[in-house]
Amino acid sequence: MINYKPAARLTIHLVLLLFLLCCAYKVSAQKNRHNFNVIAFYTAKQDAAHISFVHEANKWFYTMAAKHHFTYDSTNNWDNLNATFLSHYQVVIFLDTRPDAAEQREAFKQYMENGGGWMGFHFAAFALTPSTYPQNWDWYHNQFVASGEYKGNTWRPTSAILRVENHKHPATKHLPATFSSAPNEWYSWKNDLRLNSNIKILASIDLSSFPLGTGPKLHEIWHSGYYPVVWTNTKYKMVYVNMGHNDMDYENKTNKQLSSSFSSKFQNKLIIDALLWLGNRKK
Repeated sequence: MINYKPAARLTIHLVLLLFLLCCAYKVSAQKNRHNFNVIAFYTAKQDAAHISFVHEANKWFYTMAAKHHFTYDSTNNWDNLNATFLSHYQVVIFLDTRPDAAEQREAFKQYMENGGGWMGFHFAAFALTPSTYPQNWDWYHNQFVASGEYKGNTWRPTSAILRVENHKHPATKHLPATFSSAPNEWYSWKNDLRLNSNIKILASIDLSSFPLGTGPKLHEIWHSGYYPVVWTNTKYKMVYVNMGHNDMDYENKTNKQLSSSFSSKFQNKLIIDALLWLGNRKK
């Protein structure tokens, strides 16, 4: 039996402690391999369907953050859209609207041009002149999101069969060729995204979805056409997702939520894989 002196025993204990700390650090690093910070901006006013989506999205992303090892914060203070605040986050999400103040817009543009990540939902791309949200930000609507002004929509919010256009992209490579979406009000746009070489369409409405919408207005029921619903601009770290409008009980004036934007397993997979790609992608 070896009888170590006190000094030797202390050295052995220190070496063992250092070894255990290194192991713990390695395990922690492995668990946090997707560690990045996300900030979601929202307005959540006026339209009950958009408000419903914002509340639902904040809960869903918070749950996903714990599961996929990223942090998720949200704010309705658009004045936080400045360089100092954004420096703490790798991904910005617009849940329903876009910034209106000139300094907020410039801060966001600089953030994106310097390699920041962005995900936008549904109304975040909306622009219509004249309206409360006119097309008065050319860089954002015609260059960044690139869809231009809003052209039309389906009604009521209904599920659609979506077709994956690009299976090589990290956001869509784990999806089947087609899948059923959550119910949504679908938008069409004035710009044909297929003509923009910087835009890569990831998913579109499959022909099997037509007729899409239930009316009662005939122009809100689509019978044909090509409608991209998820795309990325290769000049930036960004993904736009047209989904984000829950069905609501407007008719009975209860504003009760009748559908969930996170009820589709494959749609959820698309959203979280897109977010992980944005958060972990190098500049």
